[in-house]
Amino acid sequence: MANNSSSVLDKQTDDNICATENDDNQPKIPGIPLSRKLCYAIGGMPYQMTANAKGFFMQIFLLDVVKMGAFSASIILFLGRAWDAITDPLIGYAVSKSGRTRIGKLIPWIVFSMPLGVLSYVMLWYTPQDTMSSGFSFGWYFTWCSLFDTFMSCYHVPYSSLNMFLGGNQKDRDSATGYTPLSKLDRINVSYLTGMKMVVGHTPYVWLVFGFLFASLAFQMAQGNFALFCTHAANMGAYFQHLVLILLTSATISIPMWQTLLVKKGKKTTIFIGLSVYIPALIVISLVKNNLPIFIIMSMVAGTSLAALYLLPWSMLPDVVDDFKVKNPSCQDLEPLFYSCYVFFNKLGGGMSVGVSTLVL
Repeated sequence: MANNSSSVLDKQTDDNICATENDDNQPKIPGIPLSRKLCYAIGGMPYQMTANAKGFFMQIFLLDVVKMGAFSASIILFLGRAWDAITDPLIGYAVSKSGRTRIGKLIPWIVFSMPLGVLSYVMLWYTPQDTMSSGFSFGWYFTWCSLFDTFMSCYHVPYSSLNMFLGGNQKDRDSATGYTPLSKLDRINVSYLTGMKMVVGHTPYVWLVFGFLFASLAFQMAQGNFALFCTHAANMGAYFQHLVLILLTSATISIPMWQTLLVKKGKKTTIFIGLSVYIPALIVISLVKNNLPIFIIMSMVAGTSLAALYLLPWSMLPDVVDDFKVKNPSCQDLEPLFYSCYVFFNKLGGGMSVGVSTLVL
């Protein structure tokens, strides 16, 4: 019986591969309308905007506005990143086990977590009184930082899972966002530990995760210390918010360029070029001080490289998942584990960057 099932799965996999190779003879699946892609992309803006604001400004806010000690501020940021990394797979599991309502399984999580996330974000930047004891200050900002990360996980995990309901084919869904079908968690046909062992034992996935980890580590270290460098080393504190805006704007408008290069040169070549651009930009920024035009140009260059980090590793994840499915046809629906580990290592890179900053300070 098992052999027959395996043969059927193998035949189905071969048929799917042949269907892809002979795509001209297959009925076309209607693509995703542009309006739906745009609406879905807008839903991801709050998460990315608040994450970038926190990454760029939180450290300098705690040091210069709250007047918190450098070690305490770094501990808050480090523990916050660690807590954020832990909550993602837990929230994913909770979402998948939640019951369906009249508006579905995912929408209630997004609707109810959004106002709580807004409240915690506002309180994260609020100082309850002019002078606070070190203990109260630490507890206040650590609590709101943890709550904010938790509520944003409650928002982002089900939001990412909506990808599988957009319609269209896999290519269309990849163009809208990363491949994150977490709601399949309740149909994993193997145990959690066995599935995790298979996921981390898949060599292409391991290479992708470690590449993403070290790239995230480098970017988030620079992001976390950029404010301090501009304010206290380069005498650019008055222009810091403008430099951040230029960097993020450059990242946004350069995404079509990377997408075009990806189609022509492939994902590996494109991500190598994209990440390599970041190095000379940082070198010039660290060597040239009190020169606003140079800082603006280098911020634009760094922003284009940042776009490559945001776009390309996530577009490579579906390829790894598809490769795993072809090699393991009897073990399907393990995408949640791939996604959870991917997010975990991304946030682990952020936590490691804060840890390194703590040692330097």
